[in-house]
Amino acid sequence: MRRHLALPPRRAALVLLMVGAGLSSALAHGPTPQKIEADVTIAASPDAVWAVAGRFGDVAAWNPLVASGKSTGTGTKNGDTRTLTLKNGGILHESLDEYDAAQRSYSYRLDDPDLKALPVSSYSATLTVTPDGTGSKVAWFGRFYRGDTGNEPPEELSDAAGRAAMKAYFETGLAGLKAKVEGNGAGTKAGAVR
Repeated sequence: MRRHLALPPRRAALVLLMVGAGLSSALAHGPTPQKIEADVTIAASPDAVWAVAGRFGDVAAWNPLVASGKSTGTGTKNGDTRTLTLKNGGILHESLDEYDAAQRSYSYRLDDPDLKALPVSSYSATLTVTPDGTGSKVAWFGRFYRGDTGNEPPEELSDAAGRAAMKAYFETGLAGLKAKVEGNGAGTKAGAVR
């Protein structure tokens, strides 16, 4: 005959509380980091492309979604900042995390979210220029969190909305960079976005 041990009431309550807490945390679903990657091939040398894309504070010169920009510092030192005013009226405040002219690469992050600018609460991104045959490949990739980090975000602040906005920003920017460097104002479709 098997004997079952009965737990004292306090211990039984503690066990139930721990099991309940474990289940509730397992059922909770907050935001997950999202990734976006885009690239474009440009018919120009990496140095020529970097001369345009490598100016951290001058994104308005090549991204058609950016109306104006201003920066602090030289745009080549960690902590330098830029403020971009988008054509939709939103404002992005970003800081440079790493700048490597020799590798033609820089990484930056969003300092203060503006959901009108992009429906994301935070992001970090890297832009690189590498040789590609007789031209260059520009890759722009980032990680972000949706605009509403609660468990049930409204559609306009969801993962899908954040992904669509970041995709449009990267694709349009790369098409504008290609058009500027190659010398045609028409702009062309950027490469694949993943």
